[in-house]
Amino acid sequence: MSREAWIIDSARTPRGIGKQGKGSLAHLHPQTLSSTVLKALEQRNNINTAEVDDVIWGCSSQKGKQGSCIARMSLLDAGWSTAASGVTLDRFCGSGITSVNMAAASVMAGMEDVVVAGGVEMMSYTPTVPPVEGAGGMDAGNLHLRELHPQPHQGVCADVIATLEGVTREQVDQLGYESQMRAKAAIEENRFARSLVPVYDYDGNLCLDHDEFPRPQTTLEGLGQLKTVFESFMGMPIDETGETFDQIVRRAYPDIKINHVHHAGNSSGVVDGAAGVLLASPEYAKAQGWKPRARVVAMANAAGSPELMLNEPGPAARKVLKKAGMTVDDIDLFEINEAFAVVAYKFMRDLDLDPAKCNVNGGAIALGHPIAATGSILIGTVIDELERRGLSTGLVTMCAAGGMAPAIIVERI
Repeated sequence: MSREAWIIDSARTPRGIGKQGKGSLAHLHPQTLSSTVLKALEQRNNINTAEVDDVIWGCSSQKGKQGSCIARMSLLDAGWSTAASGVTLDRFCGSGITSVNMAAASVMAGMEDVVVAGGVEMMSYTPTVPPVEGAGGMDAGNLHLRELHPQPHQGVCADVIATLEGVTREQVDQLGYESQMRAKAAIEENRFARSLVPVYDYDGNLCLDHDEFPRPQTTLEGLGQLKTVFESFMGMPIDETGETFDQIVRRAYPDIKINHVHHAGNSSGVVDGAAGVLLASPEYAKAQGWKPRARVVAMANAAGSPELMLNEPGPAARKVLKKAGMTVDDIDLFEINEAFAVVAYKFMRDLDLDPAKCNVNGGAIALGHPIAATGSILIGTVIDELERRGLSTGLVTMCAAGGMAPAIIVERI
């Protein structure tokens, strides 16, 4: 018989600017960010780490310092028992939701009792990692796959979607501005305090204790003056074949005239960060004296066009709602990752949602998007806000490269 999966706690690092020489976390090892979160969860909940059945960790760029099963290496770096195992997964941007979903599924199936799930991404590090020679684009240089599914850069996809859906520059700029203003209010009111843990180096020096990326001085007029970014990508070769991003797009949409609307002010920020969620069975939690904060109601994955890549959060939300026997009216708060403004805009429009229920504390445009960590961050964020507002249910979803989207519904206990 299936049982509930309880969410006991969540923790995250601040999001540091993801550029070498500019970000306060950029000099650290990626394992350090993960171990910071794991140590915080252990200390806050008095976890017996020898009893942790697994640590499931997302990481999208598993190269160099982010390779070698960063889940296992990070828990060892945190000083956890060697009896705690770890596994690392990659669903691109969706990794941080997927790790929690897999942990919850294992607990609900009765196979495991206590699992920590989360993710990490140091975007300041990964641009310095040499790519595999000749392997460009989402297809990793597989020209057969490229014939079947020509996949351009995600930002190019965002502009293609905006063009196909008739979404204007003014609309995406308005969403970008709203993200900054909501994040500003959340920071001023200290709404992230419960989940946020400071990052120290191994000498005990404080590296960062607040989100570093937000620009609260942003104005709508200023956003309107920014130059779009992805138009400049179109003539760039995707790899050594010499084929350009424009040519990749025109394989699927030969007659399209792209209206480029996305820029640095309405696209997700490049940041470093890590986050984790502690899940347990009711029996195990009660034995530890843990008070659950939420339970997992339902989980789902959706997939569709890899050529457009970013359109699946809506289908994922509909799918997870159907699994839960719920409608959008049953959800108090939505978190939809602002990979690009058009993603969140289309999600709210297609599901006919009240924007006042979506990304109420701002999103990745203001706060940044540490790829594989973001989903776990958002799960913690929605639980924190449900508690703060005295509400019940939250739905979290996000687009992932390749045309995928995971989703989860949680209910506050």
